[in-house]
Amino acid sequence: MSKEKLIPELRFPEFENDGEWELKNVEEFFNVGSSKRVLQKDWTNEGVPFYRTRELVSLSKNEPFGSEIYISEELYEELKTQYGMPTEGDFLVSGVGTLGISYQVKTDDKFYFKDGNVLWFKLEGDLVSSYFKYCFESEHIQKQIVGQTSKSTVGTYTITNAKKTEFWYTDNPQEQQKIASCLSSLDELIAAHKDKLDALKDHKKGLLQNLFPQEGETVPKVRFPEFEGDGEWVERKLGEISHKIMVGIASAATQAYRKSGIILFRNQNIKEGYLDDRDILYIDEEYEKAHKNKRLKAGDLLTARTGYPGTTCVVPKKYEGSQSFTTLITRPDNSIVNSKFLCLFINSEKGQSFFEATKIGGGQKNVNAGSLAEMPILFPSKKEQQKIASCLSAVDELITAQQDKIEQLQQHKKGLMQGLFPKMTD
Repeated sequence: MSKEKLIPELRFPEFENDGEWELKNVEEFFNVGSSKRVLQKDWTNEGVPFYRTRELVSLSKNEPFGSEIYISEELYEELKTQYGMPTEGDFLVSGVGTLGISYQVKTDDKFYFKDGNVLWFKLEGDLVSSYFKYCFESEHIQKQIVGQTSKSTVGTYTITNAKKTEFWYTDNPQEQQKIASCLSSLDELIAAHKDKLDALKDHKKGLLQNLFPQEGETVPKVRFPEFEGDGEWVERKLGEISHKIMVGIASAATQAYRKSGIILFRNQNIKEGYLDDRDILYIDEEYEKAHKNKRLKAGDLLTARTGYPGTTCVVPKKYEGSQSFTTLITRPDNSIVNSKFLCLFINSEKGQSFFEATKIGGGQKNVNAGSLAEMPILFPSKKEQQKIASCLSAVDELITAQQDKIEQLQQHKKGLMQGLFPKMTD
């Protein structure tokens, strides 16, 4: 580490003359350990929740989840009496799988957790707990966790390494609290915008359920007034209303990848209704020529085969001429069906139920060109298709704008954290 002064770039005015910060080890403020082992035979279907890494990750992100494992009230009370339980201000940290995810224990929490998989940071020193929460989220600590795991057991953040993890420390508890309060208020704002995003997604889901026929029906529950007397929707197989359904480039030699050239979309770029271009590959133009018959056209549909199989989006005009890797490409007959409407139908509950019914061995969805061509599509007149597509596109625009706003706030938080904590150089 450099010997430069540990002073943050951004400091609240009342603390500007408080001097340098220090680097401290976790063990100076926390008793780091785990839980008493609970045998699998003691797991139950009800009682006190028993958390593993997967539940911890959901807790840290404030995401809903259903605990699949419990222990009895009797065992919980016994463990609590003999070994103690995490209390407000303590932290649980993932030690396997997704490493370094932390959860700050709340006053009314009642749970037990898996030994080894989850580390228990029991606060014993003079430290503002919520301040440490943001220290632990920082790039400085997360880089240490990655570096420590590479030197020990692969994929494990151990108690020994956790104790030696360094974090920034200002000995003024008021400054610690001020930093924590600042970042906490930003987290609350981000959470409020995420709630708004969830509400928009629920609204879209409701519209999809009402504007498309449900299972066993041929007319939707809700219809725009001008189409109320138009009768039943028509059912055709997707292959019958498409010019072609094919697989994108089946393989791409590593040497064909470039930092620029022809865009190559992958399954992971396909989101519900849009193409995510934040992590794309490029391929060599000469290599691409051998696959020119698979170049994407505006209005084509891309359907994911892995990741979230069955998820579909429309190729926009700006990506015409690009390629895709192992995804399914559908070129609809636009004289019969509107591309945006078709994408909405495939992503709807009715459309996705088709993929659910084609699961392999009850597990992975079977999404291939042959099965996709057999997918039954219900559709009304082109005018009604356009009306439905326009209505839901307006909601999609609101969802996209809300997602962008959240991304901006998260980037703002990242920049703020870099300023509120001292910069470290190797």
